Amino acid sequence: MYYSSIGILALIVHLIINFEAMRPNKRTASTPSRSRYRAFLLSVILYYVADLSWGILYEFKIIPVCYIATDLFFYSMSLTLLFWMRFIITYLNKKNAFSVILKYAGGGIFLIQILILAINFFYPVMFTFETDGEYVPGVARYSILGIQTLLFALIAIYPLLVSLGKEIGHKEKLHNHAIGLSGFMMTVFIILQNWFPLMPFYAVGCLLATCVIHSFVIMDQRDEMDNQLGSVKEKAYKDPLTNVRNKTAYMEMKSAMDPLIKKGIMNPFGVAVFDVNDLKKVNDTLGLNAGDKYLKDASHIICEQFKHSPVFRIGGDEFVAIVEGEELEHADDLEKTFEDLITQNKETGGIVIASGMDVYKAGTDNSYDDVFNRADEKMHIRKKALKGSEAIR
Repeated sequence: MYYSSIGILALIVHLIINFEAMRPNKRTASTPSRSRYRAFLLSVILYYVADLSWGILYEFKIIPVCYIATDLFFYSMSLTLLFWMRFIITYLNKKNAFSVILKYAGGGIFLIQILILAINFFYPVMFTFETDGEYVPGVARYSILGIQTLLFALIAIYPLLVSLGKEIGHKEKLHNHAIGLSGFMMTVFIILQNWFPLMPFYAVGCLLATCVIHSFVIMDQRDEMDNQLGSVKEKAYKDPLTNVRNKTAYMEMKSAMDPLIKKGIMNPFGVAVFDVNDLKKVNDTLGLNAGDKYLKDASHIICEQFKHSPVFRIGGDEFVAIVEGEELEHADDLEKTFEDLITQNKETGGIVIASGMDVYKAGTDNSYDDVFNRADEKMHIRKKALKGSEAIR
């Protein structure tokens, strides 16, 4: 029962780690790679069942049924190889000579195996059983396993060589590592299986190789989920009209900064507050579409001047920029440049934006709002000044 115990253990581990991937759902069938991965995993189950069944039947010398189990063993082995090749082609996603070899080698070995099993029924070229029930492997068995050894050696060597190239990306390199390592494991254990026909080395190789592939496939799925979540989060935090960050993102930013300010470990920062003048007038006289364009253009002006600062739209015509790093070091110049631009816009009939900026004072400010309120007060003073110069005109 030693032989069967390995197959049983391999089957249990396989089912545990690949349960989610084998479930028929929209995710596993959404791409050719996932669909073929699932087919490969199911074929491995068939192989494990055939392998452990063979071990039990051979142990108790139930030869007629064991003969059928042996046929199923070799059939499922070649089927596993066929689906493995198909999965590798889609997983690596490369149309080259390597993919062509895998495509025809997997299908070719499968068809040859079926033909040999049919011949073996009349003439024992694959295997036979002696009158005392002893299993005797045939020449064709060694030949088939030898061809598989060469194929898996190619699968081990080629992807690992490709992964050494400097032109491929990190993710593609990981894919090649996964396939190369799995191919190396299968090469070793098929050689051992060839030498020791009554030992379940092929099952052990399948178990280790599928564990390796599983780790990388799951990693890919997590990356995809992270990208999807990141995309959803980005959309949730972006103002749909101006494409700057919205009020939700702004409130989360404040919530993150306040504890750091209270602990006295907040990095230096500045707050620039903006109010777009005449939005109501544009909406009333030219319509809402013109008002939307007015806001977009105003947002563009702010973002162009504060290129390295996150900009938030916190109200209908109100924006805030959090100034850090190099822009904070030149905050006075940045503020003056922006005001000069707006003054010029006012004189030429362009978009007018009132602004005010102030910086965080460590040891004095107890919250983000302390900085914001000073900047907001400066913005209102600037707004009155802009309105006043308009009245004088």
